[in-house]
Amino acid sequence: MESVDNSFIISTKQWTERTNAIGIVAKPGRYGGTYAHRDIAFEFATWLSPEFKLYLITEFQRLKSDENQRQALEWNLQRTLSKINYRIHTDAIKEQIIPKEVTRVQAVAVYASEADMLNVALFGMTASEWRVVNPDKDGNMRDHATLEQLVVLSNMESINALLIRQGLPQGERLMQLNSAAITQMKSLVGGSLSKRLS
Repeated sequence: MESVDNSFIISTKQWTERTNAIGIVAKPGRYGGTYAHRDIAFEFATWLSPEFKLYLITEFQRLKSDENQRQALEWNLQRTLSKINYRIHTDAIKEQIIPKEVTRVQAVAVYASEADMLNVALFGMTASEWRVVNPDKDGNMRDHATLEQLVVLSNMESINALLIRQGLPQGERLMQLNSAAITQMKSLVGGSLSKRLS
């Protein structure tokens, strides 16, 4: 009731005692002072100084922008790594699967078949099936993959290149790659890869 009067004053110590406040402490004496939790101090400082409030907002926006750029960089790096491993994968296909003297159309069909096998092992569908399910999305399923999926895809391309060189038929490779994809995704998603990279 006293607080409605303009002459009403309450010290920090009185306020903490009367309200049982836990985020702020007032200590008297030579080495005393008022100490508050960071959130309370920021709130008080923003009320006291519009300049500080603007600085705090600007810094928050800068940090969020940096975080978003770092996440985009991580995704782009993994997408690039996946493309490099895809080259290793296609070289193995060229050396082991494509017979000599085939037409370009036949070669493309073999590459597409191998790429779709990886898609089925990881995403559970071929590229054309994904386009039917996602007609409104640009690019392909790999452009919309998570960081974890791109890591696993990159690993699968290397594994498949080895399996191709060992002469395993596509059906057997698909089973092994699917099993590897499941194991790796469980490990990466369970441990939150993006948090581990931070």
